[in-house]
Amino acid sequence: MIDPKLYLDVLFKEGVSFFTGVPDSLLKDFCACVTKSVKKDNHVIAANEGAAIGLAIGRYLGKGDLPMVYLQNSGLGNIINPLLSLASPEVYGIPMLILLGWRGEPGVKDEPQHVHQGRVMIDMLDSMKVPSIILSDNFEEAATQTKNASQLAKSQSGPVALIARKGTFKGFSIEEVITNKEMTREEAIIESLNSIESNAAIISTTGMASRELFEYRASQNMGHSRDFLTVGGMGHANQIALGIAISQPNRKVYCFDGDGAALMHMGSLAISGQSECNNFIHIILNNGVHGSVGGQPTVGFEIDFCKIAEACGYSHSFKVKRRDEIENVIKKSQEIKGPCLIEIQTTASNKKNIGRPTSSPKENKEDLKKFLNNK
Repeated sequence: MIDPKLYLDVLFKEGVSFFTGVPDSLLKDFCACVTKSVKKDNHVIAANEGAAIGLAIGRYLGKGDLPMVYLQNSGLGNIINPLLSLASPEVYGIPMLILLGWRGEPGVKDEPQHVHQGRVMIDMLDSMKVPSIILSDNFEEAATQTKNASQLAKSQSGPVALIARKGTFKGFSIEEVITNKEMTREEAIIESLNSIESNAAIISTTGMASRELFEYRASQNMGHSRDFLTVGGMGHANQIALGIAISQPNRKVYCFDGDGAALMHMGSLAISGQSECNNFIHIILNNGVHGSVGGQPTVGFEIDFCKIAEACGYSHSFKVKRRDEIENVIKKSQEIKGPCLIEIQTTASNKKNIGRPTSSPKENKEDLKKFLNNK
């Protein structure tokens, strides 16, 4: 396994001084090392992976050095457009290194949402004519590979991908993000569930929120037919929820979103706000971090989701900071015409042994469809 600090030194020697991307669980130790070792002006945690490519392009244009973009391979789809229409040697010719965490590697057990993406990742890169190198977990070999990749990026004036398998990097820890919020996300989810109508549908965002929702339902023998667990496609849960709400106007539909997910495709708030969808209630569980992939910070606490929602056309918005406020706010949201946004601020912590859904995505889909078709 590679020591992230030693690997970072290799990148520095190759002229890489700017880092941007969206944190990934396979790259969390490397990302933690970057967060601790690189000055803030030279490290930007992007809203989404495509935006990270834009930041890297801007850095190269502004300073001329070689940028690095890091991401989980699930974000590969988000970078295709700026990669091919801007950074490509056939367009502007922008050299950069792309560090990809290989979730769903063939032959390696992983979650269902990663399997397809992992299987076709190399073919996607080959089809896009983006050179790729699978990083060795031997430091000396990885250093040579990275030197070759950086030279190739510069010589061809284009992106080169470095692929990191599970277990490529050694552990590297940074101080946990501490907030003065008084409840955990799990507590906020449980309190919300206890206030929501029995015939309402719930669409939960990817990562820990869906896992906590599933685990609580299981612990209470409540069944899971009301819930859609958006196990992949970060940032899209709220539009899935909106699509259901438009289709079933007589049923309340709740989205349990995250701050990182909401930021990733914030334009969706404008679509929701302008939908005039009276039965759509959008709950953003804001803990200020990318909690499922290493706890890297977001700008969730630095912005005002409620003002943004109102500017986008949401009829009402509420900011909740205490657990005992949740029931009252949800009851208010049920009585007014939406779309409505509720921001619930929570701590960044979660249980270490949180389980994963035991039902498959297809089972989840069929159960929800039966629930929605039950008048």
